[in-house]
Amino acid sequence: MSLEYPEDLRYLDTHEYVRLEGEIATIGITAFAIDQLGDIVFLELPEVGDAVTKEEKLGTIESVKAVEDLNSPVTGTVIERNDAIVESPEQIAEDPYGEGWLIKVRVNDPSEIDDALTAEEYSAQVEG
Repeated sequence: MSLEYPEDLRYLDTHEYVRLEGEIATIGITAFAIDQLGDIVFLELPEVGDAVTKEEKLGTIESVKAVEDLNSPVTGTVIERNDAIVESPEQIAEDPYGEGWLIKVRVNDPSEIDDALTAEEYSAQVEG
């Protein structure tokens, strides 16, 4: 099975992605991570208004196999949370880069994502 890594996103080696549009970052988890985790049963995400810090834990994702920390690719303030995916976390696998996003953050410094991986770099890392 070939997993997708959209070119317009940047990636962390901890399997989060970020889509930056102006100063708004949409953060989610990659198809690779979902594939590795298996069935997602629980998500813990920050609330709107919470601060997140680059490379620090923003929440957790739990599957039937494991509980993993979610790390933030950027520093900023949560402006939106995908409550639909919190209520039905199993749906994240259906569209991780679209409807399966986790949070949206107003970033303090958009250049923070410059050291995140490109789709090509991330794909090379996970597909080995």
